[in-house]
Amino acid sequence: MFKIGIPSAALCFFAVPALAADMPTPDWMLQDATTAQATIAFLGTDGSEIGTGVLTQTAEGVLVQAEVNDLQPDMWHAFHIHEKGVCEAENGFKTAGGHFAPEGHAHGYLAESGAHAGDMPNQYVPASGTLKTQILNDAVTLADAKNGIDGHAIVIHAGADDYKSQPSGAAGSRLACGIIHVVK
Repeated sequence: MFKIGIPSAALCFFAVPALAADMPTPDWMLQDATTAQATIAFLGTDGSEIGTGVLTQTAEGVLVQAEVNDLQPDMWHAFHIHEKGVCEAENGFKTAGGHFAPEGHAHGYLAESGAHAGDMPNQYVPASGTLKTQILNDAVTLADAKNGIDGHAIVIHAGADDYKSQPSGAAGSRLACGIIHVVK
């Protein structure tokens, strides 16, 4: 599902050394990029902003770059696009609904009829408690289409996705949520 011309196993986790806004995307990743871009502000369980992200439409899919603070350190966290663009902290972000699955696939990379378009690899949060990541999701678009994600949410869960349990990978509670807004 994730490709940039290098083995997909190498793309399951792609950390960057700086915030997406502080570090430009390498030219080789955006050779055929379109002008579509989106922003996201992640909220924590107390409703305060704890991170930001930039999503860029490329010829190969949507590049998701994010930096999110105040997460549980030294562990893997599930990282998914959800079906609704509603992030209410007082409800544990349940208002974001389930995973984005416009084609009706099962959840998880290990499911026979998976994965959801919104499924993305687990992300490791180091001792600092700050996630810095880049992920290319080739199953979604920023365009107005069936698999378009403008107005949907990205949710970070308390635990790792097991890539097979239905409907959401047994990833636990929701720690952070941000709504995707296409800006150009």
